[in-house]
Amino acid sequence: MRAFRALTVTAAAFAAVGLASPFASATNGPSNVTVNPYSVHQGATMQVSAAGCGHGGTVWSHGNFEQTNLSAGSIGFATVRIKDDGRTGDQTLSVKCHDNSLVATHRFRILDGRGAQGGLGGSFGPSTAETAIGAGLVGVAALGAGIHVMRRRRPVHGRV
Repeated sequence: MRAFRALTVTAAAFAAVGLASPFASATNGPSNVTVNPYSVHQGATMQVSAAGCGHGGTVWSHGNFEQTNLSAGSIGFATVRIKDDGRTGDQTLSVKCHDNSLVATHRFRILDGRGAQGGLGGSFGPSTAETAIGAGLVGVAALGAGIHVMRRRRPVHGRV
């Protein structure tokens, strides 16, 4: 009798866990959608993140960038490139999870123009003239140090 009761309780526990697991894996759809940066120039990239898409999803904005995949995980990420001819001003992007039909939206701003294309500092090596000048300065410094050491030498008196 005790074994039968233990078997019944164990079976009920497994049934409860088995029936609850589909509900535990279901998501409530995309939430906490963020963009970085909020204001972006035409032709630039923007990061999008959203929670609630455990199996990934898609991000889109009609006429502003191509539909892009959102990575899977507790927080999904996507990098979108704004089209060169994207509509300037306040725009809306949409996020939809693969495992849910709900759609979340978020606002962002597209700025006119391409923005500054800076960031080349240090990416070019020195020119031949700069290398020659640097080598000459190092040589003059070595020569000056050698002359200084030679003049500072003192004769040793009284030694044989």
